[in-house]
Amino acid sequence: MLPLLQSDPLAFLLVVLVLMLSLALHEWGHAITALWMGDATAKEQGRVSLNPLKHLDLIGSLMILLVGFGWAKPVPIYPPNFRRYRVGLFVVSIAGIVINLLIATGLALFLRAMLDLGYLQSPTGWLEVAIQAAVVAASINLTLAVFNLLPIPPLDGSKILQSFLPLRWHPYIWRLEMNPTYAIVAML
Repeated sequence: MLPLLQSDPLAFLLVVLVLMLSLALHEWGHAITALWMGDATAKEQGRVSLNPLKHLDLIGSLMILLVGFGWAKPVPIYPPNFRRYRVGLFVVSIAGIVINLLIATGLALFLRAMLDLGYLQSPTGWLEVAIQAAVVAASINLTLAVFNLLPIPPLDGSKILQSFLPLRWHPYIWRLEMNPTYAIVAML
């Protein structure tokens, strides 16, 4: 990301804004669905919010800027509060991914409309910036969705998988999630 800052500061700012908004919407998706499923933990901690500052992690944000890989602050959930444990775990875990896919799809539809209207041949001014922003935002959201599907704790994919596993395995998976060393090794 730092080379982008040096070569094109406007593009860097655009990417940072898209990342912040995408991460905030992803985490908001988890928070709002947890509330709908019966767990008010995120609401009690002020995380049912679209304010990116509520969802950004300082170290994770710096890592994104420095090495192009980082994380947001996970939304706190307490699955035993869900009205239906397995359904709640699945729905809350997939919510952020679905939001990222919906954003990417909406932006792809916008780009398709611009193509059909002939605006992609030689865009200028604000339209060029809007098209660049849409391409960057769609690719970021698609990447976030696919990455979060990995079944590695603490990523969403591990909780999606967990919702289908026998209940006797759940304490072991929750323990893995508490030790980030395993996740780092698995991702490497």
